[in-house]
Amino acid sequence: MKKNSVHTLGIRKTTGSVWRDEGNRMSLARGGKLSAPGEIWKTAESVWSAEAAAIQELSGTIDPRALSACVRAIARCRGRVLATGCGTSAAAARKIAHSLCCIGRPAVFLAPGDALHGGLGLAQPSDIAVLISKGGNTREIVSLIAPLQAKRVSIIGVTENPESAVGRAADYLLRVKVEREPDEFNMLATASTLAVVAAFDAICIVLMKVTGYTRNQFAVIHPGGAVGRRLLAGDQAFGSKVPKQPK
Repeated sequence: MKKNSVHTLGIRKTTGSVWRDEGNRMSLARGGKLSAPGEIWKTAESVWSAEAAAIQELSGTIDPRALSACVRAIARCRGRVLATGCGTSAAAARKIAHSLCCIGRPAVFLAPGDALHGGLGLAQPSDIAVLISKGGNTREIVSLIAPLQAKRVSIIGVTENPESAVGRAADYLLRVKVEREPDEFNMLATASTLAVVAAFDAICIVLMKVTGYTRNQFAVIHPGGAVGRRLLAGDQAFGSKVPKQPK
């Protein structure tokens, strides 16, 4: 068998290690921990419990006035929402931008690296920038602050540290903090990333109510997929006859 190939009968060979299926146990040939399927499942459940708890705790950790201010700012915005972050915060920013677009709030993901090399030309005084940084001092994000302020772009800072560079620069500060990440090192940004996404999921749904966003508006911009079929079919059961779309 060639290196880096996968064998479906229980043996996987890679460059540095060999996995062997041994009935109810698996072993990693080089220094791995033995893990029974039950132990694997228990760990997975603990991750889900920790992440669910982190989201449940948002109602006690996010300042209601701060969230309301963010909602009002985005509702009044006459430009675009520029969401940005690095690493897993970038993944959250992309999701937030897409969700805002889905409810008729124009938004884009602003790649920090590109922004610092001319991409900030996109930003205009009527825009709002959402800067996401867990610690609030991410170098690439902090480097965006002065140019955004020079262009009179309002800043929503999303961080767990109000005293950070992002926290101090924010026109609207949304403090999102989780007790800890689920991994044993408390380092992998999982629960904290989901908490940021959940906070903006709530903002998006509140915005739908505040702006009077309608089902018909949603149908215009979301004709594709299962959601589009439901919208275009008048919320009939899946598999029902759907009006044909113009070619």
